[in-house]
Amino acid sequence: MNISTFNAFKSRNYRLYFGGQSISLIGTWMQKTAASWVVYEQTHSNFMLGLTLFASLFPSFIFSFIGGVASDRYDRYKLLLVTQIASMVQAILMTVLIFSKHYEMWQIIALSAFLGLINAFDVPARQSLVYEMVENKEDLPNALALNSSMVNLSRLIGPGLAGLALEKLGDDVCFGLNAVSFIAVIGSLLMMKLPKYISKPHTKNIVGELKEGFAYIKDTPSIAYVLIMLAMISLFVLPFSTLIPVYAKDIFKGTASTFGVIDSVIGLGAFSGAIFLASLKPGKNLRKILAINTLIFGAGLALFSHTTFYPVALIFAAISGFGMMSQITISNTLIQTTVDPNMRGRVISFYAMAFFGMQPLGGLLIGSISQHIGTQNTVLFQGAIAVLIGCLSYRRLYKGEIKNTKAVKPVSELVLEKI
Repeated sequence: MNISTFNAFKSRNYRLYFGGQSISLIGTWMQKTAASWVVYEQTHSNFMLGLTLFASLFPSFIFSFIGGVASDRYDRYKLLLVTQIASMVQAILMTVLIFSKHYEMWQIIALSAFLGLINAFDVPARQSLVYEMVENKEDLPNALALNSSMVNLSRLIGPGLAGLALEKLGDDVCFGLNAVSFIAVIGSLLMMKLPKYISKPHTKNIVGELKEGFAYIKDTPSIAYVLIMLAMISLFVLPFSTLIPVYAKDIFKGTASTFGVIDSVIGLGAFSGAIFLASLKPGKNLRKILAINTLIFGAGLALFSHTTFYPVALIFAAISGFGMMSQITISNTLIQTTVDPNMRGRVISFYAMAFFGMQPLGGLLIGSISQHIGTQNTVLFQGAIAVLIGCLSYRRLYKGEIKNTKAVKPVSELVLEKI
């Protein structure tokens, strides 16, 4: 690690965002962990775990296009502020529901779907606004890598805290802490000093702008391939996380703390991967690193799948987390550093669709498959698919079918090249 690892912190707005979002994300992971545990404890159903994931993410798939257009048409700062307040309301409603002790699964699923709808507008606005928070655009790849370190550090801390809270304080407290955590991110947004928003005239309606965004991606093969690869990983591989409660409770004969530890170890691996990316020197071939880390992701899952010795399984879980992180971070970086600024919100909405949209479908698919071939065989199958995708990506890269996109050039130069 060197001093350039934290270059993006030179920007005051980004420092505020990073601090507030870090606290909020810990609460978010606490709620995710608690929700999965409550659902599995009440139903003992792999399918219900997949259905809950489907409910929380599928609305993002349906409405992310509209969220992307909204991010390009309106003030992203105000849009993000609204979505964060709405997320806080959702967390409060979930807390009240669990505290009442009289709830049914459909109510948890409905509130999860409400959060998915919020995220359809939150993700394009939040990801696009990072560009405006960073004063020196050369630091944008570093900011995106630090974002991933933030997400994965929260995944390291949040599930562990959730496991302790579930056992010692109760599930309602776990959900309540998430609601409180939104105070930090809302406060950080209010303290920012961003350039005054200047409204731009729009000659096309929402449908026209959606078509324009799709045509832009179609005419930019390098971006299209990244989105397709992320979609395949999200559909077939990333839903492995829905099966972690089964490993904790049935395979390792553990408790909520066991579930929290496994999730935290995956987060530790992902956090390590994010710091590794943030520390990369300019000139590294990000597409090559993405292909290699996809292979690492698949190998880690395959080794984890049938390991019944808990300490060794944790090592493989960490390896999986390291490889998994690249799917999100490098894909985002490749898009953000090459896309036309006027298309950023719409392209990121396609990114959100590939990431959030495919996972719920995959959650249902993986939940159903695991009912027939078993949890361990399903995770092995997912690992094999990741290895296959990694091999195909490396083969395309080796043959030169995709132009290398390196972090050596400033964003300004990349934009000039497109012009």
